Amino acid sequence: MRAPIHVSLLLCVTAAVSGCSKKDQEPPSAQQATPPAKAEAADEGPALIPAKPLTIAYSDWPGWVAWDIGVQKGWFAEEGVNVELKWFEYVPSMDAFSAGKVDAVAMTNGDALVVGATGLPSKAILINDYSNGNDMVVARPGIGSVAELKGKKVGVEVGFVSHLLLLKALESAGLSDDDISIVNVPTDQTPQTLASGAADAIVAWQPNSGQALTELAGSQAIFTSANVPGLIYDLLCVRPDSLVQEREAWKKVIKVWLRIADYLADEANRDEALQIMSARVGLTPERYAPLLGGTYFLGLDGNLKHFAAGSDPVAGDGLDSVHGSSKIVGAFQVANEVYDQALDTSAYFDDSLLREVAAEVRAQK
Repeated sequence: MRAPIHVSLLLCVTAAVSGCSKKDQEPPSAQQATPPAKAEAADEGPALIPAKPLTIAYSDWPGWVAWDIGVQKGWFAEEGVNVELKWFEYVPSMDAFSAGKVDAVAMTNGDALVVGATGLPSKAILINDYSNGNDMVVARPGIGSVAELKGKKVGVEVGFVSHLLLLKALESAGLSDDDISIVNVPTDQTPQTLASGAADAIVAWQPNSGQALTELAGSQAIFTSANVPGLIYDLLCVRPDSLVQEREAWKKVIKVWLRIADYLADEANRDEALQIMSARVGLTPERYAPLLGGTYFLGLDGNLKHFAAGSDPVAGDGLDSVHGSSKIVGAFQVANEVYDQALDTSAYFDDSLLREVAAEVRAQK
């Protein structure tokens, strides 16, 4: 799964942590969503673009795995855009973007700031979703609320989005991190940390959070990202130069996403969607269903709503705005020394393409 606000990315770039390296080879499984080389007549559909493909790095998070629906349905070709989706583990996907190996990458709003702080800012042109329950505070049996964490040990990977989720959980109960003992635990080790009794609660995202619930009978999620919708936005982030050079093509990519989001919103498509998405990550549809349920996909209206502060980013201070959320995440990152100085978060977003697409959609109705 994606690891939001991945501190190791910054440390990788600054060589502060050993064993972290960029991937020099292309991933073995890239999906081509390429239209025919010859454009069709104007009355036969959208003009096709016989150009070098736009390359998008994506990874294992439902809001990004959903791009496979566009491939399987042939919607990129129908929209007339040449796209190559490249499959990575999450951190290597950002490494590939930083190294200039791809034109765009799927990442969280917090990680977009981290990547930008290392010297390669991006422009988010689309919000795929926000986490709606996949990120959890899971407590051992006998602890049924966040308030009951007072004086307890909580395992969490410090500096990651799970840490920020924990702080929001404590805040909801009138507590702070001074009221608990934080045990710094790598996220992939949180299930065994809870099961062993080394912590009274852990914080993790799927599939680790689900694994923790499974491995310790009687454990329960006492706070999730559904309690703070908008804390974790998942985005399509594009290199600024590619955005300038291929603006019309990126608008077509947005149109494909809007078709995907509408498709996912129709319950009649659920079984097929689960088949396509679970196959991408090697799970059964049944096992993938909870992950899909913990993701709030955003179509045209949702994007416009959460980008609403785009013309006046100063006005967007809450989690309901991707701008406000990013300010909160950015402050958290500076406080935890992910990078030194606060960033101009508004510079990482460009909703102008989305608004142009919205105008085109409305004109067609």
